[in-house]
Amino acid sequence: MPVTPSYRTYVLEQLNRAVPPVRARAMFGGVGLYAGDVFFALIADDALYVRTDEATRPEFESLGMPPFRPFDEHGPVMSYYQLPEEVLEEPERLRQWAERAIAGARVARRKKPKPAKRAKAEKGKRKTK
Repeated sequence: MPVTPSYRTYVLEQLNRAVPPVRARAMFGGVGLYAGDVFFALIADDALYVRTDEATRPEFESLGMPPFRPFDEHGPVMSYYQLPEEVLEEPERLRQWAERAIAGARVARRKKPKPAKRAKAEKGKRKTK
């Protein structure tokens, strides 16, 4: 999942024009992208993937955009799809796509229980068995 420094810089510049502030963090050979504390996109193999949900995924699929697969082409699919490359060069379109990805990531984050709550829930399940 290598990412060239020039592509990382380019993506960050474009996103920061569209939906600032966006920051990058190295992760597992790729780059995670955050709007505030919300992880909404990633860069892998010099391609930008953004968070999708039930409402946005069909649009990516209709455009033939591939999902992010962290291991290989037959491995599991994550909730991130490749953004069409031309969108990066159109600030208004990029803003719209990025805002939808950020909103979807926020919703997914609210639905996911916090680690302490998950551990407590698991402990409660074990006691009832």
